[in-house]
Amino acid sequence: MLFKKRKLISTFLIVFLVISVLLVESCAKNNSANTNKSGSSQESPTVVTIFTEFNTPQPPNSNNAAQKEIEKRTNTKLNIMWASANNFKQKENVILASGNIPDLMKIVDGNYGINNTQFIQMAKQGAFWDLGPYLKDYKNLMLYPEAIYNKCKLDGKQYLLPSVRPLEGTSYFAIRKDWVDKLNLKVPETIDDLYNVLNAFKNNDPDGNGKNDTIPWNGWGWSSVIDTFNASTGKYKVSNDELVNTELSLGTRQGLEWLAKAYKDKLMDADFSTFKKSQAEDLTKGGNCGMGVDTVEGMWRSTEACLKINPKADFLPLNYLTGPNGKYAPQGSGMSCAYAIPKTVSEKKMKSILALMDFGASDEGFTLACWGVKDVDYTEDSDGFKTLTAQGIKDNIGQSSYGKIFEKYDKYLWALRTGMPKSVYERNKKIIDVRSTLSIPDPTVGLVSETGIKLGSEYNQKANDLKTKIIIGSQPIEAWDKYVEQLKSDQDYLKIDKEYNDAYQAKLKQQ
Repeated sequence: MLFKKRKLISTFLIVFLVISVLLVESCAKNNSANTNKSGSSQESPTVVTIFTEFNTPQPPNSNNAAQKEIEKRTNTKLNIMWASANNFKQKENVILASGNIPDLMKIVDGNYGINNTQFIQMAKQGAFWDLGPYLKDYKNLMLYPEAIYNKCKLDGKQYLLPSVRPLEGTSYFAIRKDWVDKLNLKVPETIDDLYNVLNAFKNNDPDGNGKNDTIPWNGWGWSSVIDTFNASTGKYKVSNDELVNTELSLGTRQGLEWLAKAYKDKLMDADFSTFKKSQAEDLTKGGNCGMGVDTVEGMWRSTEACLKINPKADFLPLNYLTGPNGKYAPQGSGMSCAYAIPKTVSEKKMKSILALMDFGASDEGFTLACWGVKDVDYTEDSDGFKTLTAQGIKDNIGQSSYGKIFEKYDKYLWALRTGMPKSVYERNKKIIDVRSTLSIPDPTVGLVSETGIKLGSEYNQKANDLKTKIIIGSQPIEAWDKYVEQLKSDQDYLKIDKEYNDAYQAKLKQQ
């Protein structure tokens, strides 16, 4: 009965989204037709349907000044299908399965979109444009680092246009600096320091309300603890020009022990394992939580919310932490998923879409996307520092909406968040500079293991389930030891390691 109900819901979602896409296209065609009837001497705007995500409180309304200006300057009409981060993946899968794909579609899931099995199958069958031969004609898109383009190639083809991001400033720990100061503590520099500070947050009433009600850490991003112990970003690290699977290493075991103790000592929220990202963020926004994990500028959302409760509230992103394998800070992939253009779009229109994205990668386009129209959506001081107006806030302009589509490569992108004071921006730039001297990349970005695509998610799910049970104390740490021993003799699991290593060696030879 439950299966039938789920099947009915899934069928309804597919029908609903297909109808939505068709309606958008129908409206677009009507708009185009109406434009033609206007008799304008200018070529009719190119209608572009886009499927993407938003992290603002609400998706932008298409009638805002910023979108109209983008459309005006690019001679386009944008019909954007916004999806929140919480349900993007579900909608993405439904749209891909329908085959009725918007003109420009964000691909998430898997390894930054690269390992989305549904997308890979469709790309290999010729469902998407290879953009590689065309990119040279778009000067702003050509400013994206070649290394980032290379990471999202499939069989040497550029089916994906990276949703480019800086390499430094990616998600890591950020701690309530005002609480650290109030308790006369030092900002943690080691993984042990971090534990002691969280313990003080739990026991020493850092918010000063006389109640034992503070939550030291919401628990989101707990794998960052394991990464710190291993000094690796993700499951693999490079040692002697070979990839080493850190799941099988001592560091993962030590990280699990640290987390299990933190949970037992109530330094993590009791419900951390059930949180979606937005729920964890809501906790840090609530004013009684001492630590979160986010990008350097992303933590500003929590600081901004807490300032309404405490004018001294301040989440400080950490430069690094030192674990058993040395100083560690993560390095980003250089992208936040990627965009693809289906072959159902004509070559002429595909070039128009690349021109639109090239505009978005310019200073002019990127400013419009992230700040809107000057003196309408934002103001600018004599130093060029921008502040969003009430209208800009109301229209949900920012990096978390249009900035998810239109992007230029900027080393300090993850230093600035819309609405942030200049002092925080300057501090964040220094954090990024420090991290750039020691950050560690994920060496598997852009590498494909066919066995990993088929079985990797199953192994990852099983490992994460067991890790969670160990953290909450329903399984002892010895259960991890037993699991690791099983993996060491699991031929499919070992085959994944070999395929990643073969791909890594092939990549080294190309450099």
